[in-house]
Amino acid sequence: MKEEIKPIFKSGVVAILGRPNAGKSTLLNAILGTKASITSPKPQTTQFSVQAVFDDPRGQIIFTDTPGIFAKTDNPKAHDINLTAEHSLKEGVDVVVYVIDKTRERGIEENKVLGIIRKFDMPKILVINKIDKKHPDFIEQYQFLKEEFDATIELSARSHENINILIDTIFLFLREGEKMVDSEGMATPVLNMDSKLYLEEMIREKAFLRLRREVPYSIRVVVGNIIEKPKKNMTVIEAKIFCPARYKKMIIGAGGSKIKEIGTMTRRELELATNRKIFLDLRVEEE
Repeated sequence: MKEEIKPIFKSGVVAILGRPNAGKSTLLNAILGTKASITSPKPQTTQFSVQAVFDDPRGQIIFTDTPGIFAKTDNPKAHDINLTAEHSLKEGVDVVVYVIDKTRERGIEENKVLGIIRKFDMPKILVINKIDKKHPDFIEQYQFLKEEFDATIELSARSHENINILIDTIFLFLREGEKMVDSEGMATPVLNMDSKLYLEEMIREKAFLRLRREVPYSIRVVVGNIIEKPKKNMTVIEAKIFCPARYKKMIIGAGGSKIKEIGTMTRRELELATNRKIFLDLRVEEE
């Protein structure tokens, strides 16, 4: 009788890098099939690395979605964000996924990201994102990069086109290993955010989506009490958006219209995710 050959189980840490708004968070969400990172049209929505686990019969991957890298770092916040992204590569990363947006021209930010990636010796995958968009198209400006990378994947994070090819390619570069995280029974694939931080990030995302470029990076969200009411199948969440005084009226909106819309967007997403009624007490306060 022939001995059964067990399939090789692989594991490793994969860092997703790129300049602001390249589609890194959208890509991570597409890979996971659920929401792990917040997204918005506003650059630098992600301000710290988000770690999430991906399980597959072939193995387990810990993805790190890093903040987009700014070209200029005069702003202390931008400087901290750049350091966060660079430090991600120093923490046992096995594969780097470098995401570019082919609808944007190359610039200083792109060169800065490349400079960081070139410092490290590990398998690197070039991801050309947004192939679902035909115009504008600057893909020719990035063709030379293919020679520097171990593999190149053209995909659309938004439409999930070729996501499976990217996952297959990542597994090719991972080594045989054991599970790094016991993910059984986890409510979310996110590893480094507790429930309050996850809610804070969700509310901040909705503020960016609603207010677009009007909202400064300096806003922050703090979730206070989370009260469960089992008999009513309801969760009550108290949260505050803190901002500089000059932005308070803008975020609240005429008659409270904007803050109400931010709260409604958050509540609807949470209700869909939890199948519970959500009461969100959301207020705006000056820093």
